[in-house]
Amino acid sequence: MGNSLFKLTSLNLNGIRSASTKGVEPWLEEQAVDCICVQEIKAQAPDMAGKFETLAGLKGYFQFAEKKGYSGVGVYTRHEPSDVVIGFDPEEFDAEGRYVELRFDTPKHKRSLISAYFPSGSSGEDRQLAKYRFLAKMAPHLQALKAQRDFVLCADVNIAHQEEDLKNWKGNLKNSGFLPPERAWVTALLAQGVVDVYRHLQPDTTDACYTWWSNRGQAYANNVGWRLDYHLATPTLGLLAKSEAIYKGQKFSDHAPITVEYDWAL
Repeated sequence: MGNSLFKLTSLNLNGIRSASTKGVEPWLEEQAVDCICVQEIKAQAPDMAGKFETLAGLKGYFQFAEKKGYSGVGVYTRHEPSDVVIGFDPEEFDAEGRYVELRFDTPKHKRSLISAYFPSGSSGEDRQLAKYRFLAKMAPHLQALKAQRDFVLCADVNIAHQEEDLKNWKGNLKNSGFLPPERAWVTALLAQGVVDVYRHLQPDTTDACYTWWSNRGQAYANNVGWRLDYHLATPTLGLLAKSEAIYKGQKFSDHAPITVEYDWAL
């Protein structure tokens, strides 16, 4: 790779089969990432067999949703994990395929790379309530994890945290993704010492920060976007981030990949 930085990408694929037809694998090969966390695979194990177990030379680990063509997350890595944790909530959300954690433990440190897909509440009240249940379970899970190990959580959080994180904040104050309890959840997580890595590197950006655009109208063409995709990290890892890049040169899905280079190794 020519340097010692660890290159980590997060991307909501909006369907791995769709993204593969739009050139995501050649782009990954060109980027030479160490790891990519993906969300919304929208496939099951038989769909992946012989096609997507690896991507750009990286080995994948997955959690699939029980419902076909829905959700699903994965982590593709160049490095062999010491342990793989599939799921975090057997009572409800593991059936939806929302959490994969790869652990890279040595005698000197314990580190995890996590791919997660937070629920969207935009389809109706039932899903908004499910989103709140997910947030209520994820917060203590991350706090317990933080007490034991360092991590980077790469996730489509489906929340724009602050006004500068979406184009039309005034028009979305009562919409899922920018509701006060959702934003307060992110605020509380950061107050507990988790680092919003992008904002650590780019505290003031607005138009440049978006990672998702609605397929309606001319949202993408007019850059009417939201920042929904995050690297959330413990300080030991997050504060060693050196650069970020939100790639918009090609459109693999309705989300853009966000890549961060970190000054650490697994």
